[in-house]
Amino acid sequence: MIKLNVVFFLLMSSLLSAQEYWQQKADYRMEIDFDVETHRFTGTQFLIYFNNSPETLNRVFYHLYFNAFQPGSMMDVRSRSIMDADRRVGGRIANLGPDDIGYLKVQSLTQNGNALTYDEEGTILEVELAEPLPPGSAAVFEMKFAGQVPVQIRRSGRDNAEGISYSMAQWYPKMCEYDVQGWHANPYIGREFYGVWGNFDVKIKIDKEYMIGGTGILQNPQEIGHGYSDAKVKIPRKQDKLTWHFKAQNVHDFMWAADPDYTHTKIKTDDGVTLHFLYQENTKTKDNWGKLPQIMKDAWPYINERFGKYPYEGYSFIQGGDGGMEYPMATLITGERSIRSLVGVSVHELMHSWYQMILGTNESLYAWMDEGFTSYASAAVMNELYRSKVMEGQYVENPYKSTYQSYGKLVSSGFEEPLSTHSDHFNTNYAYGQAAYTKGSVFLNQLEYIVGKENFDRGLLAYYNTWKFKHPNSNDLIRIFEQTSGLELDWYREYFVNSTKTIDYAIDSIVGVGEGTDVMMSRQGLMPMPLDVEIEKTDGTRIIYTIPLRMMRGAKSSDLWGTCEVAEDWPWTNQGYRLNVAIPRNQIKAVRIDPSQRMADVNPEGNFLLSRS
Repeated sequence: MIKLNVVFFLLMSSLLSAQEYWQQKADYRMEIDFDVETHRFTGTQFLIYFNNSPETLNRVFYHLYFNAFQPGSMMDVRSRSIMDADRRVGGRIANLGPDDIGYLKVQSLTQNGNALTYDEEGTILEVELAEPLPPGSAAVFEMKFAGQVPVQIRRSGRDNAEGISYSMAQWYPKMCEYDVQGWHANPYIGREFYGVWGNFDVKIKIDKEYMIGGTGILQNPQEIGHGYSDAKVKIPRKQDKLTWHFKAQNVHDFMWAADPDYTHTKIKTDDGVTLHFLYQENTKTKDNWGKLPQIMKDAWPYINERFGKYPYEGYSFIQGGDGGMEYPMATLITGERSIRSLVGVSVHELMHSWYQMILGTNESLYAWMDEGFTSYASAAVMNELYRSKVMEGQYVENPYKSTYQSYGKLVSSGFEEPLSTHSDHFNTNYAYGQAAYTKGSVFLNQLEYIVGKENFDRGLLAYYNTWKFKHPNSNDLIRIFEQTSGLELDWYREYFVNSTKTIDYAIDSIVGVGEGTDVMMSRQGLMPMPLDVEIEKTDGTRIIYTIPLRMMRGAKSSDLWGTCEVAEDWPWTNQGYRLNVAIPRNQIKAVRIDPSQRMADVNPEGNFLLSRS
């Protein structure tokens, strides 16, 4: 018996140990020399890679993103063959000439001083290790590489539509992520990213006329000037180039942008974060970019209170790219916009700092947990700016109304695919965009409906504070909200994320029964949901009942209106339900399902019924 107990204990200890959380780490030190005449650069990379996994690694993989910008690449073929091509890409890659394509070429690579064998497969470098990398060990990879910046087509590149010289995203050989699911060496076709956290020490040597902004904190402002130092900096006439030195701690990527005509302004938030703004000042940008710093500073306290404290020293809003794209501690955004559009894109890309840069979900596999949650957050922030009169605009009680309408259009389009679809493998750009941005946002707002606002707000902060810098997945998310609400919620993820089953409820009849009333309802759709049901009385008073699903093992105790009146639970197997209320039928004016309109019912017309005497 003692031996059996010992075996059982050892077995359980082994299982628990195997389930312990781990993640890899990659520390980069890079130097590049950039030629603005040829748009080419050469570089060295010194990378310390920490294998914190329980497995021995015999291979590693690097992303070579710039190789996507070549005729015949997977990104080129995908962009030309998908049914609804992105107009920014389409067939443009296929028409690039030798001087306009992008490339990254690895010229040498060693592991702890030993030369490595590697193969370039499109946007992925496959590397056979000279010696295995066991659990708990680290290796030093030293690389020489060369690159050419493509004509700006998608996110990265030179000479964007607004005349910004260089938008340098995905510009260096980047170690692929390895986690509990193994390697994520996905070819780049223009969608999402996933990276290893680490520290970056980057030196960029470029023509002295160019100003740079990007990820990290500039280490040598006194040598650089360009608005980064309060002191006047004199550049020796014989010095044609400057070396910009940036450092960033605990980030999973490094982006930079450069232009000779950037204007640089900055403002400090009340909690000491420096916000930088780099843009080309002209008649299309001057007024609105001049207003942007104070608006973002005013938004900062609400963002930190509602979504969690920003952990870095700085953040940069940089004109560049092809729309808006998030990176650690910085964003690239096109800048010739109205003030509302400029603030809107700035807020959206900033909020990616919480859901992609700090939580670091696998954006390729769980795009909805980044784009959707960012969309949810940015709608809340914009609505708060309207409420507080920081910006002109209409504050509304429900800033997600149009989001639900867009989700309804996706359902009726016939193109919907499950949220669990890998972002690269959606059949249409439309289905991907609506799933990631729209349905992902609905997921969060509807979760508030299920657990109640107070539980939701606590859960959202707990999710951030518990899982920041840890790559959470959808189960980690659900478990946080189960813990903060006391409810079982796995069914919600299984239906709303893993399937395309829809919600559709209806009020069938209102029937007087003795001194009370029976409200007869039915589930028309395939996805079950708890229901809020409002009884509007003839005297104008309103009573709201919440009907939990039996499989929730509980019910929300409060919500927007205060304490909840909890009715008998509804087994999901039952299509019909009877809500008995102790109100005479002649005192009931109308009954409404989901009065707060946070449930994504695809046929809301059936949710309201007048009581007729």
